[in-house]
Amino acid sequence: MRYPESLLSDGEEIIRGFRPHWKSLVIPVAWSVLVIIGLALTPRLPSGLPRNLTYVILLLGWIMVAVVPAVRWWFTQFVLTNERLVLRKGVIARSGVEIPLEVINDVIFSQTVFERMLGFGDLIIESAGEMGQSRFSNIPNPDEFQSLLYSTREIRARELSSSQSPSDTLATLARLHADGILTDEEFAAKKAKLLDEI
Repeated sequence: MRYPESLLSDGEEIIRGFRPHWKSLVIPVAWSVLVIIGLALTPRLPSGLPRNLTYVILLLGWIMVAVVPAVRWWFTQFVLTNERLVLRKGVIARSGVEIPLEVINDVIFSQTVFERMLGFGDLIIESAGEMGQSRFSNIPNPDEFQSLLYSTREIRARELSSSQSPSDTLATLARLHADGILTDEEFAAKKAKLLDEI
């Protein structure tokens, strides 16, 4: 499932889009194998209620522990654009997190030995404002993505500084403050710094 291009702003491009690491599918696949084995053995049970009840239990269990997590995995998207980092998830009820690149202060990745062997881990993104710290789990190759995110953020910062006049930059800061991304103190500090540079 591709990220809808209608949700991109003018000039915004997708740098990378991906789903959580495939390890999220290991348990659903294992349960699917167990259910197939159970269905293969079920005809040996006496016909009637015991056999029918076993079929129902196996199928309901398969839906709950295999189908639902697999569908949830399919509908979870991480998208890095040249303007923001986006997490979208949910099938019917959707939710999401969007972090503008210009407010990202720090990106930390962590991996256990097991996670490093399989090539996944967590990203902790520290950003200005009320969002504070956001954790993104099951990221494929988090060290590579951390590097890509840093380089994309630097390009974005250069573009903003070269293309925006001080009044444009101040308007951007005011918008981020109004959206709750920057606190009063952060907005005041950035505004004072900008006015000093003029």
